[in-house]
Amino acid sequence: MAEQHGANDGDGADLAQAMGRIAERSQRIVRDFLSRSGSTNNSLGMADPLNIGQAFLELTARMMSNPAQVMQSQMALWSDYIRLWQSTAERMLGSGRGPVAVPDREDRRFRDEAWNENVLFDYVKQSYLLSARWLQKTVKEVEGLDDKTAQKVDFYTRQFVDAMAPSNFAMTNPEVLRATIESKGENLVKGLENLLGDLERGNGQLRIRQVDEKAFEVGRNVATTPGKVVLQTDLMQLIQYSQTTEQVQQTPVLIVPPWINKYYILDLQPKNSFIKWCTDQGLTTFVVSWVNPDERLAEKGFSDYLLEGTYAALKGVEQATGERTVNMIGYCLGGTLTAATLAWLKAKGEADRVRSATFFATLIDFSEPGELGVFIDEEQLVALEKRMQDEGGYLDGAAMATTFNMLRANDLIWSFVINNYLLGKDPFPFDLLYWNADSTRMPAAMHGFYLRKMYQENKLAEPGGLTLAGVPIDLTTIDLPVFALATREDHIAPWKATYAATQTYSGPIKFVLAGSGHIAGVVNPPNPDRPRYGYMTNARNAKSPDTWLAGAKESPGSWWPEWRKWLGKYAGPKVPARVPGTGELKVIEDAPGSYVKVRTAPKA
Repeated sequence: MAEQHGANDGDGADLAQAMGRIAERSQRIVRDFLSRSGSTNNSLGMADPLNIGQAFLELTARMMSNPAQVMQSQMALWSDYIRLWQSTAERMLGSGRGPVAVPDREDRRFRDEAWNENVLFDYVKQSYLLSARWLQKTVKEVEGLDDKTAQKVDFYTRQFVDAMAPSNFAMTNPEVLRATIESKGENLVKGLENLLGDLERGNGQLRIRQVDEKAFEVGRNVATTPGKVVLQTDLMQLIQYSQTTEQVQQTPVLIVPPWINKYYILDLQPKNSFIKWCTDQGLTTFVVSWVNPDERLAEKGFSDYLLEGTYAALKGVEQATGERTVNMIGYCLGGTLTAATLAWLKAKGEADRVRSATFFATLIDFSEPGELGVFIDEEQLVALEKRMQDEGGYLDGAAMATTFNMLRANDLIWSFVINNYLLGKDPFPFDLLYWNADSTRMPAAMHGFYLRKMYQENKLAEPGGLTLAGVPIDLTTIDLPVFALATREDHIAPWKATYAATQTYSGPIKFVLAGSGHIAGVVNPPNPDRPRYGYMTNARNAKSPDTWLAGAKESPGSWWPEWRKWLGKYAGPKVPARVPGTGELKVIEDAPGSYVKVRTAPKA
């Protein structure tokens, strides 16, 4: 007994010593943050830059105008809590009554067994779920709000609800408590070191590490498909990939990725590289690698991205291969630019440059842009334009990354708060998250035009609504074959919004709906041994997406072979494989090129 008592005393002393180190490091973190934030030019000082306050004031006014509904809602919550108390009390007495509230199957916050097995943590979990669902339901049921305000209130209510989850706090997370006891508090010490490192990395702003960035390097173990840079403009490098087959189909493929992130989302590693898969399929493959712009390119606008990006790339492919016609692929914002380019080519009399077009998760009608619309209104655009002007004529990549992370806060923010700061673990080396953290800047002229003319005014969907490089464009004139891929859980380009393409273009359109979201649904390579997400097709394009879905057929596995079969009709006969640099365009440097390697560092 005496020996056991002594052992306990030693454990207590070690834990007390660890807590002392935690307190010391906490003071250091606070001092560091205060010293940096006082001199850092960031957005925290702007008065309501997201224009949230007015939305919630309007919500409150609407709620107070209907006190009966508020009272009814509160009584419903009180009734649920009575049921929870009764259920918990009976469980403590040995009853097997089921839970009052259970998390969604996809909710990974409550995977630890203690959330179910321990009565106290089960009560905490259910209490949170009841309160969270009550709050969100109450907000959604308030009448009289315009659609924009309702969407904003709903979005930021969910942000608050997600932030307040018991899994995000050390004292109410059983996994964290267990780790603290087992490590004598070392997890919290390491977590504070991680927090300090992220504050230092962000120059006073918290930049949460999502991945072990030292585990990857562009050109070494991501973006490794062999190829050559054969053309370069101020805005892009054109990469021609080396062939892996002796023969290729005659018509080359030109891929236009978004410039919000880097192109190698389609060339992460050989096992999941769409670009490598294309070369293995006997396709001469080119990709546009966008520059990571700085203040020197502040005045580059959307028309410049067309002229020095897609149009220059089309001419470059012709010089490199002798083929005037290509099959184009546009992804996300790159798809929006591709659509604009096709309409521009049609108006210029050069529509023969493109034989077919493929769109991955692309919006052309922005009337229903999903949750990204929360960030687009006049007040926020004015604040954003001022910020870009103050920061040298571009939007820092970290700001864009934060916006997209908020769309999936539990997965892309709070899971890392728990892992990095509460559990004191290092992020996992994951190629997709490495790419996600490799953000890019946005030129002020282009970004302002894109947000105003498309998201706010929806001019791209209006025939003649936009003039690019002196030419009015009309998407309805696009009459070539189109393969339009959407993803069912897309938070950035909602699939029902992308379906508008079937009612806009005038040529034959094959619409395909893949499983999962904006990235995983696209980067879904064929794997017979371990099929992931399936896809849906329908021989008829109904007027509404819901009608299309009701008549759609589901197929297992990757959509890639389905696309390859479709493309075969427009890819031409077999010809000898091309070697980069043997045409009119000579090799500038090896793929992946220098543009993609420029990383965005936080501002001092």
